[in-house]
Amino acid sequence: MTATDAGTVAPDDECADLLDLAAGVARQAVGGEQVEAFVGRSSYTTVKAHGGEVESFSSATTAGMGIRVVRDHRQGFAWAGSLDPDVVAETLAEARDNAAFAQPDEWVGLADPDGVAPVPFDAFDPAVAALAPERKVALALELEAMVRGGDPRITGVRVATFSDSSSRAAVASSTGIAGASRSAWCSMGVLALAAEGDETYTGSGSTVGFGPDDLDLDEAATDAVTRAVRLFGARPVSSRRLSVVLEPRMAAAVVGLLGGTLTGDRVLKGRSPFADRLGDTIAVPGLTLVDDPTDHRSFAAETFDGEGLACRRNVLVADGVLQGFLYDSATGRRAGHPSTGSAVRGVTSTPSVGCQALAVTPGAGTHDELVGAVDLGVEVQSITGWHSGVNAISGDLSVGVEGVMIRDGQRAEPVREVTIASTLQKMLLGIDAIGGEVEWLPGGTGCPTLVFGDISLSGT
Repeated sequence: MTATDAGTVAPDDECADLLDLAAGVARQAVGGEQVEAFVGRSSYTTVKAHGGEVESFSSATTAGMGIRVVRDHRQGFAWAGSLDPDVVAETLAEARDNAAFAQPDEWVGLADPDGVAPVPFDAFDPAVAALAPERKVALALELEAMVRGGDPRITGVRVATFSDSSSRAAVASSTGIAGASRSAWCSMGVLALAAEGDETYTGSGSTVGFGPDDLDLDEAATDAVTRAVRLFGARPVSSRRLSVVLEPRMAAAVVGLLGGTLTGDRVLKGRSPFADRLGDTIAVPGLTLVDDPTDHRSFAAETFDGEGLACRRNVLVADGVLQGFLYDSATGRRAGHPSTGSAVRGVTSTPSVGCQALAVTPGAGTHDELVGAVDLGVEVQSITGWHSGVNAISGDLSVGVEGVMIRDGQRAEPVREVTIASTLQKMLLGIDAIGGEVEWLPGGTGCPTLVFGDISLSGT
């Protein structure tokens, strides 16, 4: 741990160097000007295996800086993929030029320190970067072989991958903000191909962890094989109203949709179905939704947001009641609300408000127990048409699904070429059960199984 002259403790020497660099740029602000520098350095590897051989191996290290300059309510931004001092100086000059030509916006400005103490978090495992390339290749090939041998109906593997990333970032501003953090993760994924007669299906499996020892190849392989083979014989069923069971990875799509409607920019633009519902009951009493990057079980856990403010736990829905929205500094000023530490960004972009680590508070029961409590329903394996069939402004939802029918608590025939339709508002008020087992997904969301009642299914 190394202290910097900005008064902030950086996780390691490299983070401290980045923070010193960002702070040096911020100190160049002149009278009437605000300057912010966001700097990052990362390395990553991706291995793809196919047909028992390495299809591709890519590895790279990148570094860059994004600079914002605000003067007279005009914001200029520029970025560069280099930390060379001359390039940094040119980037600052470009950001100043861009500010001079920008349209004025009374709400624009850098974040001010708000006194919220950062929650220490450092799950950085040096074993991620230290893992030998040969081992990464071996893992991808091993996963492919496990899937190929998982079931006689598996005819191939479209791709098996190993990916990892180690990154460090720092942000400093002339308003007195300074913060640095580091992160590392690795993941594996596989897409299995299965054939029987004239039917062909695919199934995906994945595993993710903060370090190589967290990866579970057996789980990823079994998941891919199971999903590839269990839909043989699937046919449409007749239209009806029934329950819909969404496992965590499927439920996360609905949770993400909800979270996306609760951001300050959507609310201010009137593009959220919940914009005027603060304090109202919008879901069943059992549903509590938080956006909490300080939850260290999340793969999106962070110490600082994109503007350098401390990340914090934001309760969006508590026992079904809408508690609030997410803001960065700009949307917060416009709404008359302090930032919730919810700015997201990269080196190449300016901050914007967004969800970081959504999580649903668990209820009770395993996935299988929740399936067993359903009289008539469908256990969804995949969703199609999500982007075209969902209107985040109105909440309308109509998507295609594949899965397995549930009859009297038992899994029955597989089903495909059917559509479920409802609205997000009705679905939230029609949740029949919330599972007790939370799965932390690669994007950072923590979600249990969700069971929605009285959903319209359109089939034959």
